[in-house]
Amino acid sequence: MKALKIILLPLLPIYFVIVKLRNYLFDKDILKSQEVGAQIISVGNLTVGGSGKTPMVIYLSNLIKNEGGRVGVLSRGYGRKSRGYILVSQDGRILTTVEKCGDEMFHTVKETNLPAAVSENRVNGAIRLIKETGVDTIVLDDAFQHRWIYRDINILIFEQRFLLDTGFFNQSLLPEGLMRESFDSIKRADLIIINRKFSEISNLPDKLNKFLSNIKVFTAYYETIGFVDIKKQSFYNIEDFEGQKSLVVSGIANPFSFINALKQTKVDTLNQIIFRDHKNYTLKEVQRIRKEFYDTNSHSVVTTEKDAVKLYKFSKELDDIDIFYLKIQIKLDEEQEFKKYLFNSLTTEKERNNSRNKKN
Repeated sequence: MKALKIILLPLLPIYFVIVKLRNYLFDKDILKSQEVGAQIISVGNLTVGGSGKTPMVIYLSNLIKNEGGRVGVLSRGYGRKSRGYILVSQDGRILTTVEKCGDEMFHTVKETNLPAAVSENRVNGAIRLIKETGVDTIVLDDAFQHRWIYRDINILIFEQRFLLDTGFFNQSLLPEGLMRESFDSIKRADLIIINRKFSEISNLPDKLNKFLSNIKVFTAYYETIGFVDIKKQSFYNIEDFEGQKSLVVSGIANPFSFINALKQTKVDTLNQIIFRDHKNYTLKEVQRIRKEFYDTNSHSVVTTEKDAVKLYKFSKELDDIDIFYLKIQIKLDEEQEFKKYLFNSLTTEKERNNSRNKKN
């Protein structure tokens, strides 16, 4: 992999110039962000995958819903086998398939039971979602770089493990590293969330402090809830799986944290099948899972919730295998302070928008 990145090194300055020029055009209002008639909260990152955007979108959406807000979710629907605008859920009903809306969105609507849609064009998608469902607040998934739509709150989430690894092939722009934009783009964010996942809070490298010094920073972590039977939807406590020899199946961007979580719950994770991110499972992969399960004499198959929504359709092919997903949720270390900050920011933005509209 490193050899390939060395070959692609000449592309780095080209990518850098393109990103800088695009951001300059938006910063100077030559390219303009469009308001859509609802409050917009964007959740995004500077890296490719694995920071915890989807759990954060679920957390925020449920938080606003529980406070009485008419909130919906809009995503590009990465990895879906469709194009254009699709209304994913409304009135508590899921209206499409995981293949057509993507695993992250399907997971999100199952966990939030909220109106939701997917659309490559976030402006048109937001306008249609508002018109069709009556929401007045939209949580945008993975939209930090999608600057065509105006947002009231711009949330940037980092994985702590990424920030601690200062290596060139990590903290460099694509295609050499994992970064979509350089750290100086942090200035566009209204608040930062550092997701430590299942690790303790760590001090960040000194070189990052100058980027974070003027922005409100919160830390978050993952909490394991239990295990859920994919086919029966039965719930099991963490203790029920202690010492169990399982075949671990993962098709997410960064399986390190998932496997680490299983180890902390004392599940035997020796046997693993790791697929690429957003893996679209077919009968071929299911047959491989079956073969590895019996070859390793495993007691069960354990996977992620994102993988579970795609494996469910193979319940018949897996009818003789116990297969579960690990249910997790994201939590804020300073949850009450975060809630206060979020809702105060939303109120301030709403008042500012009302004042601007009266002047116009």
